[in-house]
Amino acid sequence: MRIWSHLQNLTARDCALALILISLATISGAWIFEYFGYLPCELCLKQRWAYYIGVPLACVLFIILHLQIAHLPRIGFVVLMLLWIASSVFGIYHSGVEWQFWPGPTDCTGSLTKAPSINDFLQQLQSVKVVRCDAVAIRILGLSLAGWNAVLSLAMAVIAAMGFSKSRA
Repeated sequence: MRIWSHLQNLTARDCALALILISLATISGAWIFEYFGYLPCELCLKQRWAYYIGVPLACVLFIILHLQIAHLPRIGFVVLMLLWIASSVFGIYHSGVEWQFWPGPTDCTGSLTKAPSINDFLQQLQSVKVVRCDAVAIRILGLSLAGWNAVLSLAMAVIAAMGFSKSRA
């Protein structure tokens, strides 16, 4: 109950700042995992687009809230809410691919084509570096990074909705 009372006291600026900080921490974590050898697959890279859009947008929203420009904060929070909902859905999709609930894109989950000759095979080995979308590189508390993206994106959508409700019409 104590957490709920703190959440009710958040201002729209607090919500925008939370979106900035959570987004930056999440994308930084992805980059850190990549630095330590957990290479992202094609779907992982596509999931990062929300962060590349969301972080600057949340920063602009924070500035708009500081300058008290009418109507723009509500629009900004709606855009961020839709962005994070879409990111959460995409994270759920990728998690489903990892759990083999449904097939993923054939370019990162399909079978490799058989090389017609040994020279072609050797050339494929040197040029093709596919990180499979249906193979989990790491699980943290039972969830893959795609799963955590779904959870964190949903949390940010809720924060954006709170910011919308706190911003003045």
